[in-house]
Amino acid sequence: MPLDNAGARLEWGGETLNPILFAVALWLTLPVMAQAQQPARAAHAAAESGALSLKSAAALVLDQSGQQVLYAKNVDAVVPIASLTKLMTALVVLESGQPLDEIIAISAEDVDDLKHTRSRLRIGTALPRGDLLRLALMASENRAAAALARANPAGTRGFVAAMNEKAAELGMQHTRYVDGTGLSSENVSTARDLARLVAAAYRQPLIRDYTTDSSHTVELANGSQLHYSNSNRLVKSSGWDIGLSKTGYISEAGRCLVMQAKIAATPVIIVLLDSWGRLTRIGDANRIKKWMEAHSTH
Repeated sequence: MPLDNAGARLEWGGETLNPILFAVALWLTLPVMAQAQQPARAAHAAAESGALSLKSAAALVLDQSGQQVLYAKNVDAVVPIASLTKLMTALVVLESGQPLDEIIAISAEDVDDLKHTRSRLRIGTALPRGDLLRLALMASENRAAAALARANPAGTRGFVAAMNEKAAELGMQHTRYVDGTGLSSENVSTARDLARLVAAAYRQPLIRDYTTDSSHTVELANGSQLHYSNSNRLVKSSGWDIGLSKTGYISEAGRCLVMQAKIAATPVIIVLLDSWGRLTRIGDANRIKKWMEAHSTH
């Protein structure tokens, strides 16, 4: 961009420009250029700082040993929790002391008339309470969970009351249950409350075992078999050390996931709520793992 001897003209692309007008135009353009670069700079700064960004609407990562919050996002938002409900169902069943070998038959009362979800447990199917508990936790079987609540000596209503009493005992102040399956959107909680539930459920060896089984087969009275797989694909991954797992989904809740896991030698509780993408909750869990491993001091 040569300047002529008189200093009165600027040549740009073969055209002559007034230097004063050029300077004014450049001065006006600089702030716009700087503003346009801000998002890229912010993204670069976040990457450089190693900030964790999750796509779930609410999330909590808690160091289980020191109760230190490692990541928090909308942790006090009260939202539907879908089949995460079944962790409380399992707690109440186990603390009731009812025998796990007692046979319970699926009845018409256990059929889902709310969401009309399918089940391979036909009316009349009879299984031990322990098998129903395993299917409810591992495969999120709704008829199994409904049967567990109904078979309580106090009936379904009394069972749900016990669920709410247990929630209050655990300090889950913003949690409310109306059924044992999680099919109702009126089953609500917060990420902070659910971390308390995960911690309590983790103290039950059967819940740990049942929720981390990769698969389970039940044998029916007629000799036929039903094979079920875990609803959380991460339990099959050799890269994960998972001590407890539960998924959940209804349209009002989005896709949810809670886990107890050991990452970079640190036991953590992970709560992911309202993940609308089909694989978002799995992606968020893997992002947490990668982030913790990258910042581990062990």
